[in-house]
Amino acid sequence: MKKLLLLAAVAVGYVLGSRAGRGRYEQIKRGFLRVKDDPRVQEKSHQAADLAKETATVATAAAVDKAQAAAAAARDKVTGGSDDTADESGVGWAQTTQTPR
Repeated sequence: MKKLLLLAAVAVGYVLGSRAGRGRYEQIKRGFLRVKDDPRVQEKSHQAADLAKETATVATAAAVDKAQAAAAAARDKVTGGSDDTADESGVGWAQTTQTPR
């Protein structure tokens, strides 16, 4: 995959910086389209996209778990380790109400 990316970058650089003319540009473009439309390349592209989606899902779940653990640890640190003073808001400290005199 890295080699293909490098090859594509070299080809783009050559096309953009080339003074070989329109004919060479068209030749490179045809070669690129032939590779891009190759069924093997398409299959690998779809596999890479599926892997990226799967990895993103796993990473998101892991990040949520870590964030929840960090929030719980912070809440425990603020409340001194007891959940008696925590309210439903999840802030981690008791909400006091003052009665008017």
